[in-house]
Amino acid sequence: MFKRIALFLATNMAVLALLSIVLSVLQSFGINLGNNGTLLVFAVIFGFGGSLFSLMISKWMAKRMTGMHLIESPQNELEQWLVSTVRRQSEKAGIKMPEIGIYDAPEINAFATGPSRNNSLVAVSTGLLRSMSRDEAEAVLGHEVSHVANGDMVTMALLQGVMNTFVIVLSRIVGRVVDSVVFGNRDGAGFGYYMVVFVLDMIFGLFASFITAWFSRQREFRADAGGANLAGKEKMIAALQRLAQNHGQSTLPTQIAAFGISGGLKSGIGALMMTHPPLEVRIDALRNSGSVVSR
Repeated sequence: MFKRIALFLATNMAVLALLSIVLSVLQSFGINLGNNGTLLVFAVIFGFGGSLFSLMISKWMAKRMTGMHLIESPQNELEQWLVSTVRRQSEKAGIKMPEIGIYDAPEINAFATGPSRNNSLVAVSTGLLRSMSRDEAEAVLGHEVSHVANGDMVTMALLQGVMNTFVIVLSRIVGRVVDSVVFGNRDGAGFGYYMVVFVLDMIFGLFASFITAWFSRQREFRADAGGANLAGKEKMIAALQRLAQNHGQSTLPTQIAAFGISGGLKSGIGALMMTHPPLEVRIDALRNSGSVVSR
């Protein structure tokens, strides 16, 4: 996890260094951009602050927004099976045992969240427990444990922080340029600046969402492969097929919907915002992957 954090922080510092150079060059041409350092510090604080805070409280939010029942001491055979399965998979994946929860929802779904690989939560819906066989449910649990082991929650938060920082700084650079060149305001922020920043925050934010959604789709393929390794390839394929047969609108809150095993279907430009690839594509990717020994 620390290598992952270091990589993304290094990437963000590189982005900020490049933007700082751009700011200096523009100021050399007489375009007043204010205090460069203040803008960059502002961008880092607001760019990373929200995403990292959301990461830190992700388990707390998931528990309260779904009203889940946490399995602290298994009360029946099903809960005992869930605990033993997740324990076995987490040991194989090399992570600390996640908390396990069951939340009431009609659709087949599950999700994992938490601030780190060793401080996580795996939850399944009652709809999944009613509709899936034990083999299929085992594969879904393996998928979620793989999300945790891959550090996907941390990576998504850091990526979102980099994107937020980029949007904040770039929109303000362009706003200053337009305000100076088009509106002739070289002494400070005028109406043109605020108008351009407002519009570009939305436009650049949309493009940043495309990037984070693309990355989210890639991590689903990796988690499917991880689930196949932990539970067996045929079990993972069967689980995805079951999801495809019973696919419905997710009732997960927006804040954690991206971490569910199945996302909503979209077409056109909306497909660029999908956090999950189509289930048929995921099934084909698993079938065409290297052989995984069934367990």
